[in-house]
Amino acid sequence: MTDLPADPLLLSEARRLDAEDPLSGFRDRFHPVPEGTVFLNGASLGRMPAATPALVDEVLRGQWGDRLAHARAQWLDLPRRAGDRIAEVALGARPGEVVVGDCTSVNLYKLAVAALRARSGRATVLVEDDTFPTDRYVLSGVAADAGATLRALPTHADLGLDPEVLRGALDDGVALVCLCLVAPRSGALLDMAGITAAVHEAGALMLWDLSHAAGAVPIDLTGCGADLAVGSTYKHLLAGPGSPALLYVRRDLQPLLTQPVQGWYGHRDQLALLPAYEPDPGIRRFLTGSPPVLSIVAAGAGLDLIAEAGLDRIRAKSTALTGFFQRLADRELVPRGFRPASPPEPARRGAHLTYERAGAPELVPLFAEAGVFVDPALPDRVRISPVPLSTRFTDLCAAVERMCQVVDVVDGCGEGRTA
Repeated sequence: MTDLPADPLLLSEARRLDAEDPLSGFRDRFHPVPEGTVFLNGASLGRMPAATPALVDEVLRGQWGDRLAHARAQWLDLPRRAGDRIAEVALGARPGEVVVGDCTSVNLYKLAVAALRARSGRATVLVEDDTFPTDRYVLSGVAADAGATLRALPTHADLGLDPEVLRGALDDGVALVCLCLVAPRSGALLDMAGITAAVHEAGALMLWDLSHAAGAVPIDLTGCGADLAVGSTYKHLLAGPGSPALLYVRRDLQPLLTQPVQGWYGHRDQLALLPAYEPDPGIRRFLTGSPPVLSIVAAGAGLDLIAEAGLDRIRAKSTALTGFFQRLADRELVPRGFRPASPPEPARRGAHLTYERAGAPELVPLFAEAGVFVDPALPDRVRISPVPLSTRFTDLCAAVERMCQVVDVVDGCGEGRTA
């Protein structure tokens, strides 16, 4: 298959953009992928930084292997130290407000239960109807256990939640609002500051799911007055498959909230093994059991890259990449039946684009065979998420050309075009 687009002007522009890219040097700081592979699946799993294996190996050999149980002293405060690093690099939060541990679903459960307990007398939880399914599953169970009601707000599948719909649903019965800052399916980006302020005005608590936002868009939890947040670390934070999730609680709220999964790691006197539970006064009270040390350590390599590159520069290149892909797609993919299914303006979406086409998920493995990795978004959509630190503009030209050739074969239009 050829890697050249039909229009040589776009290829020339892509080469110029690559030559001017201030982040181009980061490409070689990732574990290499097979020759010819174009990875456009960062919204599902981030690429592995080249430094990650050495970090993990040091824990395996230098700590666990050489020091055995004596190494545990280095790990006891690891969830909070890693949380502080994520807070500084990616969240705009303060030290002592973030911990790393458990998965996003478990952390969501902890904070949702804590929030409902803190808003006694209120019995409504609001969520988008197009949220990531686990959020709705967890909140449905939490609401049922608390005798509360879960209300799903109607959300545009392409453009995301209309803030006016949320404002119209806020009243003095709402205890908690849980929204994805970046919509998992469409990539629509919400106004964190404006929505948080509206929720606070109604007397409710705001819980943000940052899974598709952390590491992809600049976030200012402190400046927005955010209450609570959770998020995965294996997407744009590059922490690796199955890596533990982040959990954020604003500092002044911490002593007011009690989480439901009480364990020794959240105890005030962690190693005393006392019979009665007393929660830690700070963010550690939201931990439960022993942390996944290897996975937390692995997260450090990605955070170092993000910190060095800077989220503002990452965001700028991300919007440039997705904008360039839009132009290629408008010329080549849209005529082949792909419909844009994301907000058209870069400022209104996160780091991925979504396209709808009948049978799109069945095309994903065929694209992979052609060396282009994208993500299915059911029922009939694909997500395109170029990783700014490792993706070139010329990669997008190659990806679209190969995707077109696959579609042409599937649709019976021949063996694909050549430039």
